[in-house]
Amino acid sequence: MAFSKILHRIGLLACIMLMVSCFLPWMYYADPHIATEAQRTFTGFSTYQNQYGKPGKLLSTIAIIIFVFMLLPKIWAKRANLFIAALGVGYTIKTYVLFTSCYNAYCPEKKVGIFIMMISMIILLVAAVFPDLELEQEEKVVREL
Repeated sequence: MAFSKILHRIGLLACIMLMVSCFLPWMYYADPHIATEAQRTFTGFSTYQNQYGKPGKLLSTIAIIIFVFMLLPKIWAKRANLFIAALGVGYTIKTYVLFTSCYNAYCPEKKVGIFIMMISMIILLVAAVFPDLELEQEEKVVREL
């Protein structure tokens, strides 16, 4: 099996893992000002009083678009996929920095979801760089003068 086919399947699996990671716990803040234990654990869709937003919405949308474009055998889809994956990596880095930063002398405890999110997005970028696409060979017509 070719490298690009294996990477294509790993990329499809990484899309699913990115969507799953948005529902997993990302951070735990031991801030006593946060009322309950459940509100201290942040996910991609749930933060305390929505202060960090819901990055899981955008990341899930990016994962769905990349998944569809990976299945399309068109060159424009592969190019758009590379662009969207690069934007996704940038947004993932921004989200990681935002969620893992300390505030008011409280540093969060990193959970498994944020690491899965980072790894799966990097895998998606690598899979977008090496698409599984067979180009048609055009016959060269030699003109005799």
